[in-house]
Amino acid sequence: MSNTEKTSKFLSFILRHKPEEIGLVLDPQGWANIDELMGCARRHGTQLDREHIEQVVETSDKRRFIISDDGERIRANQGHSIPVDLGLVPVSPPDHLFHGTATRFIEAIRAEGLLPRARHHVHLSASRETAAAVGTRHGKLAMLEIRSGDMARAGHLFYVSANGVWLVDAVPTVFIRFPE
Repeated sequence: MSNTEKTSKFLSFILRHKPEEIGLVLDPQGWANIDELMGCARRHGTQLDREHIEQVVETSDKRRFIISDDGERIRANQGHSIPVDLGLVPVSPPDHLFHGTATRFIEAIRAEGLLPRARHHVHLSASRETAAAVGTRHGKLAMLEIRSGDMARAGHLFYVSANGVWLVDAVPTVFIRFPE
């Protein structure tokens, strides 16, 4: 694993799930002061510098993080398991969105629908390609098509994170088209 990948995984873990592991405190919107982040990481054995953090933010194909306009703070765009208010506003989704998962999860999804589990939202993609890239990380791919337009008309709220990931509280089975 490259140093950039290690840094990205470290930032994901700290900014999305466990800031307290290094003594970092996020504000209510999930922002961390970059200097504080580097200091807390250093005290816990991880060396970070501003240039490398900025490189991870700028070069990540998934655009998981954003740096504030003043360049002083960083946060994850979505995927939190800790309480944060990303300030997302509901938006109308396209008629169909996609969710890539592993085939081993299909029976549970047929029974329960798509649930956020430890996260705040279910993550959906506007393209099959992006959903496939996500799904294949977890095993043999099963592509789910979500009738998001119908969901929205039924009262479900959709959001889009800063990096283009579609978010929804849950997806009931009735709105899922399963693979043949």
